[in-house]
Amino acid sequence: MDCGCGRSPTGKCIGWHKLSEEEYAEALKKYKAKEAN
Repeated sequence: MDCGCGRSPTGKCIGWHKLSEEEYAEALKKYKAKEAN
């Protein structure tokens, strides 16, 4: 399913629409750190 909220870095829905702004920032930071390795 496509991401409708625009938060997913993959373009597919991964449930980030239900996160608070703080939770989203943390999830994005972890995702970017994982992608960098």
